[in-house]
Amino acid sequence: MLDSFDKGWFVLQTYSGYENKVKENLLQRAQTYNMLENILRVEIPTQTVNVEKNGKRKEVEENRFPGYVLVEMVMTDEAWFVVRNTPNVTGFVGSHGNRSKPTPLLEDEIRQILISMGQTVDVVDTNIKPGDTVKIIDGAFNGQEARVLEIDKSKVKLMLEMFGKETEAEVELYQIAEI
Repeated sequence: MLDSFDKGWFVLQTYSGYENKVKENLLQRAQTYNMLENILRVEIPTQTVNVEKNGKRKEVEENRFPGYVLVEMVMTDEAWFVVRNTPNVTGFVGSHGNRSKPTPLLEDEIRQILISMGQTVDVVDTNIKPGDTVKIIDGAFNGQEARVLEIDKSKVKLMLEMFGKETEAEVELYQIAEI
C-alpha cells in the first residue's frame, strides 16, 4: 500500500568514492523494479576546479559533497525500500531513525544546487507581470521592493530604489515574490 505521495529531492548518504556507482545502481534498480515513475532523477553535485599536476594545470570535475547523492523521487513505501537498499547507500539524510521516512530538501536549497551545476530547474509558476511591485526574497537585494520591467523565462528585470535613485537590476524568477 502506498503510504505517501510526497515528491521531492532527498539526500542519500553513501560510502565516499562510491557516488557514481550508487547513481548507476539506483537508476538500474529503478528500471528493474518498475520504479521509473517514482525515482525520477539522480544527481551528483560537481564543480570544475583547476589542479596542477606535474607542472601542468588542468580542469577536473570534483564532487561538491563527497559521500552524498541527490535523488528526486516520489516518496512511496516501495520507492523508499528500493532506494535505501541500493548497494553502498548507508541511509537518507533527514531520516530520524526507527525506519522513519526522510525529510526532502527545501525548494530553494535544491534550486541553488542545480543552478550551480548548470542544470535546468522547473519554471516557477507565477502570476507576476510587468508593472507589478514585488518583494525580493533572495540575493543581494533581499528584502527590497521593486517594480517588474520585463520577464524573460527565468530572468526578471526590475527597477528598484537605491540611495535615492532608481536602479535597474536583474534577478532570477525564484528570487522574487508577489506582494
